[in-house]
Amino acid sequence: MAIQESGEDYLETILILREKNNLVRAIDIANEMGYSKPSVSRAMSILKKEGYININESNYISLTESGEEKARGVYEKHRLLTRFFESLGVDHETAVNDACRIEHVISPITFEKIKQHFFLVK
Repeated sequence: MAIQESGEDYLETILILREKNNLVRAIDIANEMGYSKPSVSRAMSILKKEGYININESNYISLTESGEEKARGVYEKHRLLTRFFESLGVDHETAVNDACRIEHVISPITFEKIKQHFFLVK
């Protein structure tokens, strides 16, 4: 089953929060993303059912192997596209916002070509 864009955003946020704080709870995700706790809880339930996350008895959230892989892929696209757009002269805020939208729909072929080009000209 293909994950929706919002699910990818949640996984990316879990990864980022884990790198910052080590432990992640639904309230941390809600605060980071500006969503309500019930919305985040619902999303976590879906991601757990789909096998992307685990939630332990203390309500800490961790990524499964497939969740980690998906989150790292989205985060790599986000970071590289942001840097790529900035290298073209796009301001940081616009570059981040555009990268966030494009990271979900860019084809693997196009992303790979941007990655190759970016690292060749750097």
